[in-house]
Amino acid sequence: MKKRNHSFPKDFLWGGATAANQIEGGFEETEKGLSVSDVYIFDENTPKENWTDQWHLMTHKQVEEAQNPSSTKYYPKRHGNDFYHHYKEDIALFAEMGFKAYRMSIAWTRIFPNGDELAPSEEGLQFYDNVFDELLKYGIEPVVSLSHYEMPLYLATEYGGWVNRKVIDFYVRFVTTVVDRYHDRVKYWMTFNEINAVKHHPFVSLGVIEENHPHIEQAKYQGAHHQFVASALATKAIKEANPEAKVGCMISYQFLVPYSCDPDDVQATTEKQRVSLFFSDVQARGYYPAYTARMLAEKNVTLEMEPEDEQIMKDYPVDFVSFSYYMSNAVSAHPEKLEDAVGNLVTGGIQNPYLPSSDWGWQIDPKGLRSVLNQLYDRYQKPLFVAENGLGAVDEIGQDGKIHDDYRIDYLREHIKQIKEAIADGVDVFGYTSWGCIDMISASSNQMSKRYGYIYVDQDDMGRGTKKRMKKKSFYWYQKVISTNGEDLE
Repeated sequence: MKKRNHSFPKDFLWGGATAANQIEGGFEETEKGLSVSDVYIFDENTPKENWTDQWHLMTHKQVEEAQNPSSTKYYPKRHGNDFYHHYKEDIALFAEMGFKAYRMSIAWTRIFPNGDELAPSEEGLQFYDNVFDELLKYGIEPVVSLSHYEMPLYLATEYGGWVNRKVIDFYVRFVTTVVDRYHDRVKYWMTFNEINAVKHHPFVSLGVIEENHPHIEQAKYQGAHHQFVASALATKAIKEANPEAKVGCMISYQFLVPYSCDPDDVQATTEKQRVSLFFSDVQARGYYPAYTARMLAEKNVTLEMEPEDEQIMKDYPVDFVSFSYYMSNAVSAHPEKLEDAVGNLVTGGIQNPYLPSSDWGWQIDPKGLRSVLNQLYDRYQKPLFVAENGLGAVDEIGQDGKIHDDYRIDYLREHIKQIKEAIADGVDVFGYTSWGCIDMISASSNQMSKRYGYIYVDQDDMGRGTKKRMKKKSFYWYQKVISTNGEDLE
């Protein structure tokens, strides 16, 4: 029997995570095309309670205006925090913290601006050459997401997004291009970020404009099937370029608990969990699970497949399972009788009276992370990677000129403790990249003031500021955590 281990593995990948669409910028002066994330605006006059509404739905009118060069609206993700011009400085700060890994994404639109070109942009490829070389100079392992809410807008408007099978070929061309270029420098890859998020925001995940699809569930799951096939083909390309490379899936996961011991609440929780884990089930196992037939039938969904689809999925499942974890959700069969957890994005859920909430209403449940790790490892028996975990909060510079973000340290400490407990439980966890290691544009609300980072960026919600970088108190705390391999969390 394997001896119980209470410590993090000696080669544990400590680090941080970002996404190209939220961090890079470098839009106007480069060849980069518009992505689906580049059409979301931020308006400082919008009431706070409505800031995440646009994340759920995108209309033709909004997309058309976003393509108008005369538009006076502010599109934050075209600017990010200007990592494009600050990457050397930022990576040096990551190295100072002691990062072993940096999870990032390659912007598809920086390589193929429209997505359907035959030849890539050398300028875009050279940028990532520079980023990878800078990371490896400091011994930081790149962990690369190939698609992180960044598909070319042109593929959404002209091809209809992932519902169109042609997009598989465009994606595989992109993947093959970057894998051929970087296979000697990148060992860890993720095919799609939060692939199960197609349930909640089909535009940014699939390039699907809901107005075009009266039967939106059919569009979601057909698009997801095409992504499953594309993921398997990407895994095949990566393995052929470097047999030692590791490929993972990545899901957004909120630990689901029944609101009560009412059997109806328990069953509702089981069904909701299946809908979320369906996506990692397919990618990790290589086939559609038995419950798929009923689940899709109840949604009146009929998948169109090519004869070779199921075989390619079976031949190339992922090597590891990664996920984002920020909160848990309580589930009730009768949610109309209870108080909603309004901050849980579009995932729904009932207010759990036992849990505190963040400034944005996300309920904080560190022990849920241990449960998730055990649940996923029991289910798949594959190595796990915590790809995202963090606290979005308003940070203020104190009178002493410093940022004392003890609330962030408390949040991260308690979650890391639970990873350690899961390792003692026997779970194979090989890395942790906390979300937003440097302040950047929020995915859901498009704000800069919703900050996650160890590094403060002088920039407000409308992009005003010097872009100067500044270390927070959490910077030094995480530096100590890494240097002691998770032994000193105080």
